[in-house]
Amino acid sequence: MSAIILTPSQRKVHRANAHHLTPVVMIGQEGLSASVTKEIKAALDAHGLIKIRVHGDDRAAREEIFLSLAEHLNAAPIQHIGKLLVLWRPIEEKEKPISEDRKPGPREFKVLKYSKRGGQRPEVKTVKVLGNQRLSAGGQVKRAKPKQKSIKKQNLDN
Repeated sequence: MSAIILTPSQRKVHRANAHHLTPVVMIGQEGLSASVTKEIKAALDAHGLIKIRVHGDDRAAREEIFLSLAEHLNAAPIQHIGKLLVLWRPIEEKEKPISEDRKPGPREFKVLKYSKRGGQRPEVKTVKVLGNQRLSAGGQVKRAKPKQKSIKKQNLDN
């Protein structure tokens, strides 16, 4: 596997996004081990863009760790400043199974409640209506029941 190659502008965007991140993995004085690599891989799978702190003082060793991680984990090396390393790998999208017999989920409606005094702003309330509920004319949530048709409309349908 080879590291992902990015253009300078793409690298710049990822550096900007990584600015506020805190390091999620710390590499101690012992260096890179299999368990640390496993944790870095898990963090890349979960977040995509991660910061790693290396507690070693040797700059050449940190640079070698940085490049070997990028190569081994198929990630793009974004930045190496001091003891901080930034790696990026695109997150794989998970497929959601789509069920054909699935019912619609809850819906949200905004209900305006006007004041009895004139000149007041109406109160805006967001109401969640579940599948077995309906919204009445007064903005109240009630249990759903079939709409009643007038006798005239029933006669037109027959």
